[in-house]
Amino acid sequence: MEFLFEYGLFLAKSVTILVSILIIIVVVVGLGQRNKSSDKGHIEVKSLNEAVNNLTHSLKQMILPPELRKVEFKSEKKKAKQDDRARKKEAKAGSPSRNRVFVIEFEGDIQASAVEGLREEVTAILSVACEEDEVVVRLESPGGMVHSYGLAASQLQRIVARKVTLTVAVDKVAASGGYMMACIGNHIIAAPFALIGSIGVVAQIPNFHRFLKNKDVDVEVLTAGEYKRTLTMFGENTDKGREKFIDELEDVHTLFKDFVRENRPAVDLERVGTGEAWYGRRALDEKLVDELMTSDEYIIGKCETHDVFQVNYVEHRNRVDQLLEKIDYAWAKLNGSDLVQKNQGPFTF
Repeated sequence: MEFLFEYGLFLAKSVTILVSILIIIVVVVGLGQRNKSSDKGHIEVKSLNEAVNNLTHSLKQMILPPELRKVEFKSEKKKAKQDDRARKKEAKAGSPSRNRVFVIEFEGDIQASAVEGLREEVTAILSVACEEDEVVVRLESPGGMVHSYGLAASQLQRIVARKVTLTVAVDKVAASGGYMMACIGNHIIAAPFALIGSIGVVAQIPNFHRFLKNKDVDVEVLTAGEYKRTLTMFGENTDKGREKFIDELEDVHTLFKDFVRENRPAVDLERVGTGEAWYGRRALDEKLVDELMTSDEYIIGKCETHDVFQVNYVEHRNRVDQLLEKIDYAWAKLNGSDLVQKNQGPFTF
């Protein structure tokens, strides 16, 4: 019996050492790949004109009678030849025969994590776009962290600063930080029941001080700087700390309203800057959007008169990178909530 106990203990130690070695190898290999790979992703471009034509062609092939099908296909071939000649002339002249529309998509979460891809897409588009072109952003976001959506909005401002027309299309929701991004557009379209607005700021912090006090657990919060920490999760919050926290909250709200006013001067901020949200038709009445239309309708309409391209940044991520990201986040959380709070921020749109 003693032999089995010692053998089990030896086996447990061996397994622990083996797992530790494997983890170290995975981390080292992952860090090596990170350092070697300067190319984190690539841009993919798709012609939406071709995509629409292919859909139409497939449907016609199924529903048209043979006689009409032949006539239609001849017409398509003739048009294809004309388009080919136009492209060749364009290449010789060094300028596009038709204006271009670049379509990008932004699906926002609370951290606005899609901003990394947005940055690359905007950079790629601006390297070739001219003032006659247009960028359409299909935007879906319920809002999130203030600083993250501030950066995302700044990426869209780059487009407007280059005097390239920016159209923002909202099919479902662009609220809070999402509307902060949308209001930069020269033209905002929204589906009739898309949720728009919510120009407000919210902060929510649970406090466990009384619970811990009842369990005879003391929590000491030590800071250097009077307002380094206003409200805490585990320490005792004071009226002075609450007042300062509310002041900061109001200041962020003022900045948000000023930002919307600068980009959408027709909007009555006294009326709509209350944190409320409106569905598409009501948002149009409040001048939060310019037109009611789905993004599909708008883009397909552009395909008739423009060359339309879908631009998408594809990030290269392997399993090791994903594992390391989780380890980094867990390590930051274990080594102090101050780091996590600095990264995430207390306020959200």
